Order: sequence, then C-alpha cells, then structure tokens
Amino acid sequence: MKEQRPDEKLNLVRNFPKSKKVYVEGARADIKVPFREIELSPTMTSSHEEPNAPLRVYDTSGYYTDDQVGIEIEKGLPTVRHQWIHERGDIEEYTGRTIRPEDNGYKKKTANEDLVFQGLKRQPLKAKKGRNVTQLHYARQGIITPEMEFIAIREGMDAEFICKEVAEGRAIIPANINHPESEPMIIGRAFHVKINANIGNSAVTSSIYEEVEK
Repeated sequence: MKEQRPDEKLNLVRNFPKSKKVYVEGARADIKVPFREIELSPTMTSSHEEPNAPLRVYDTSGYYTDDQVGIEIEKGLPTVRHQWIHERGDIEEYTGRTIRPEDNGYKKKTANEDLVFQGLKRQPLKAKKGRNVTQLHYARQGIITPEMEFIAIREGMDAEFICKEVAEGRAIIPANINHPESEPMIIGRAFHVKINANIGNSAVTSSIYEEVEK
C-alpha cells in the first residue's frame, strides 16, 4: 500500500462540514482577514422553514484550510506581511550565519537538513540603525499599522482602540519582522483568549511533512 504523504492527508481533512473560509477585506486590498462561515439549519415554523443567515466565527486555522488553495508544503506559507514590513522603510537585510545541525535538533548533519522551505531562502532582516520596528513603538507614535487593522477586523473592534491598548501596555502584538507569513494577532485582557501550542521538531526524526502533520 502506498504511504500517504502528510500534504495528501491535509487535502482530505481540511474541509469542515457545512462551512467555508471567507475573507473580510480591510482599507487596502492586501488586508484580508479570514473567518469561518458556518451554514445554519433553517428555523422550523408552523407553516414553513425560515432560513438563517450563516454564522461567521474567528478562524485561525491557517492557509491550508482554504478550499481554493493548493497545498505545496515545500513552498511554505505566503508572506502576507511582506509589503507591510518593507514599506515602512525602517528595516534592512543582513547576511545571517549558516544553519547548523543543532538548530534543527540534530547532533550532526542529516539528509533532512537540506530539505528546507523555499520561502526561507531569504536574507534575515533587522532594524536600521536608530530605528525601532515593534508594534509597541508604532502604537506609541500613534501609527495604526496594517497589522493593527487586520487585528481590529478579526477582533471586531476599532483599529484606534487596538492602537491605544498596545500603546498603554495593556496588550501586545507579537509580529517579528522575520516571520512575514504570520497572521497578526493580539494578546490582552480586552481580546479573545489565545492558546500557545509549543510544537517543536523532533531530534529523532523530522522532515517538512512530519512537522506540518504535527
């Protein structure tokens, strides 16, 4: 029997019954916030069925649960924040060090070490001298970033409120400039609860497909 690759399994399980992924666009075309739209059963009355509008809920299930997207694991996730990060003009590329086996949980070089995401073949970024690239810094300057607008749509709040909560230290937006594929999210008492799942690679066996399957 042919062994099924994790990406083939994902193709089978990514669809949630009676629902679909939809996107709400922000003030600019590249802000597209995902939601899960759930089909509701009609309400039965004495004479007929009354249809109910679908229910939209918070959806952080990621790129692979979009029915319209083909899965190509080696390419990695789309860099949704690339333009936002670069257009601010406060970052620069630098030459990073060579990846070592211990970075991926190995004591020595293995065959899997050469199997890297194509999307990671890019130069790392850092702040330009004298610049600050945190969302906290932008918030304290009164700048509403695309990340804040994305969060505002997802949380169902005003972007100005997001900016104020971050600026005053009641919330944080973890948005590393070297992870442009990450969907913006916020942690704070006024927002939805976030659960951290610390999933690392295995020192025994690990590959791109096994890590995605986790």
